Amino acid sequence: MNILRLSRLSITGRIMLALLLAVIAGYFLQDYTTFVNEYIKPFGTIFLNLLKFIVVPMVLLSIISGILSMKDVSKIGHLGIRTLIYFTFTTIVAVALGLTVSTLLRDSFPTIDIETSEEVTPFVHVTFMDQFINFFPSNILEPVSTTSMMQVIVIALFFGIAIVHCGEKGRMAGEVILSFNEVVQLILSYIMALAPLGVFCMLTPVVAVNGPQVLGSYAALIAVDYLCFLLHALLVYTPCVKFLGRISPIRFFREMLPAMLFAFSSDSSVATLPVTMQCTDRLGVSKELGNFVLSLGATINMDGVAIYLGVTAVFIATCCGIDLTMNQYLAIALSATIASIGTPGIPGGSLALMAMVFASAGIPVEGVAIAAGIDRIVDMARTTMSITGDASCAVIMQRFSKEDKPQS
Repeated sequence: MNILRLSRLSITGRIMLALLLAVIAGYFLQDYTTFVNEYIKPFGTIFLNLLKFIVVPMVLLSIISGILSMKDVSKIGHLGIRTLIYFTFTTIVAVALGLTVSTLLRDSFPTIDIETSEEVTPFVHVTFMDQFINFFPSNILEPVSTTSMMQVIVIALFFGIAIVHCGEKGRMAGEVILSFNEVVQLILSYIMALAPLGVFCMLTPVVAVNGPQVLGSYAALIAVDYLCFLLHALLVYTPCVKFLGRISPIRFFREMLPAMLFAFSSDSSVATLPVTMQCTDRLGVSKELGNFVLSLGATINMDGVAIYLGVTAVFIATCCGIDLTMNQYLAIALSATIASIGTPGIPGGSLALMAMVFASAGIPVEGVAIAAGIDRIVDMARTTMSITGDASCAVIMQRFSKEDKPQS
C-alpha cells in the first residue's frame, strides 16, 4: 500500500521527498563521506551524465522541429529579438540588484586577510565580441561533443531554416528530423523516471561533505545571495509574468516547482532543461516555442550568476578593505553581464569567469578561492533563479505569439 501511494505522488512530490531524504541521509552520513562519495555519488553522476547525453540531441532536434512547425522564418526572427531583449533586461536588473543590496549590507561582511601574489596574474579579457564570435562553430561535431549549447542552437537554426526554404525538396529531411525527435523525447521520458533517485544521490554527498558548519563561516555572503535571488523573483519575474505573460504568479511558481527543485539539487541549468520544458508545457507554452526560448535561455540567460558575481565582488572587496569607486562598480556590472552570458550551464561554471570580474575592478583574483568554498551551496539557488527566468520568458513569448496571430 505504501509503495502504491508513493507511485501516485506527482513529480513534485517525489522530488521533494528525495530532497528531504537526501538532507536526512547526508546529515547522518557526515562521518562516512568516503562511503557516500564512492557508493552514492556515482549514481547521481550517472543520472547527470544521462541528462547531459540527451540534452544536445534534444535541443538540436527540438529547435529544428519547432522551426519546421512554424513554416515562417520571419516568426523565428521576431521571437529571437524579443527573447534577447527580455534576457538582456533581466540580466542588467540582476547585476544592479546584486551590487545595490550587497553594498547596502556590506557592514555585515567580515574582514579576511587574503594573501595576494606580487606578480600580476595573467588575464585575458573576454569582450562581448569574443563571446559573439564563440557563438558560431567552426566544426559541426565539436559543439556536440563539448556541449557548447549556443553553437548547437546556431547549427539547429541553420538546418531548420534551410529545410523550410527547400520546400518540397526538404520534405524528406524534415520527416526524418521529426521522427528522430519523437525517439529522443521517448528516451527523455525514460531518463526522467529516474529523477527522484538522481536528486537523492546528487544532494546527499553535498550535505554529508559540507555539513552545517560551512553555512556559519560564510553566512553573510550566503544570506545576501539568497536575499537577492528572492528579491529578483518577487520584483522582476512576478510582475513580468503577471502583466506581460497574463498568468497568475501563484500558478506560475506552483507549476515551476518541480523544475526549481530539480535545479536546486542538480545545480545545472542544462541538465534541468528537460524538466523546465515539461513545466512550461503545463503553463500553456507550446513545445516549439518552449524548446527555442528555454534552450536559448539555458545558454545565455544566467540572472542567478549575474547576481552572484556582483554580490561576491563586493563581498571580496569588503573583506580586503577595498572601497569600490563608481568606475569599479561600472566595471563589475559590465564584466558580470558579459560573464553571465558566457557561463557554462554546468555545476560550478561561474567560477571559471569570476576571475575576469575581479580583475576588471582591481579586486584580488585570489578571492576566487574564498568564494569557491561555498560555490556549490550558492550555485544551487542561482541555478534555480536562472531557469525560473527562462520559464518566465517562455510564458511571456507565448502570450505575444498568440497576439501576433491574425484574427480569422
